[in-house]
Amino acid sequence: MALTAPPPSDDALLVISAHAGDFVWRAGGAIALAAERGQRAKVLCLSFGERGESAKAWRDGLGLDEIKRLRRTEAADAAATLGAEIEFLDAGDYPLRETPELVDRIVHVYREVNPAVVLTHTLSDPYNGDHPAAARMALQARVLAQAIGYDAPGEPLGAPPVFFFEPHQPEQCDFKPNVLLDITSVFARKRKAMECLAAQQHMWDYYTDLAKRRGVQLKRNAGPNLGLSHGTMGEAYVRLYPETTGTLA
Repeated sequence: MALTAPPPSDDALLVISAHAGDFVWRAGGAIALAAERGQRAKVLCLSFGERGESAKAWRDGLGLDEIKRLRRTEAADAAATLGAEIEFLDAGDYPLRETPELVDRIVHVYREVNPAVVLTHTLSDPYNGDHPAAARMALQARVLAQAIGYDAPGEPLGAPPVFFFEPHQPEQCDFKPNVLLDITSVFARKRKAMECLAAQQHMWDYYTDLAKRRGVQLKRNAGPNLGLSHGTMGEAYVRLYPETTGTLA
């Protein structure tokens, strides 16, 4: 009798984020949409971004432990605003070190969530090595979680599609999106979540403007007859594995 993986639990969304803010800037719309549909949305935050992405806090004279607490609070507030759960692994940043132990912890999360969709970083980012490190571990853990003999609680994973979300400097990361997600209906919630991240206030307007640009591209690629408004907002993704379908559309 063939072994088959159980169906994903409630069409869950799993987002694997290197730092405390990454999931908000790059996938906040996708998270909010999933939550709005009643799906489970879980963010796995590998680090707080305490060393490399908290410059304002360091300049304000805060110590390492204070910065960790600050970034944890900000990220938890942002996740709650989007309607997501969040788990912190406190694995450290700059550098985020790839270890078998950390991959195993990610495997356990895969088995617990059993996601229908996975979002994470691109495999190339010359400006921030933590991002591709997170992506490599996310992909390795996904494969291990599929193995029936891997020693972790839960059933073997199926094959959830993986989408890379947009890096901060896409042109330098070989990022060529093939999925444009309409986040117009939830953008106000995404903006509110961004504003939870006071340590990175300089990013708020950048990612608002990016959502506008991706919205323009979404309209252009959707065709002229769908009635999309001039205020359409979007997020861009790259799908890693092929889509399986019986109909081309």
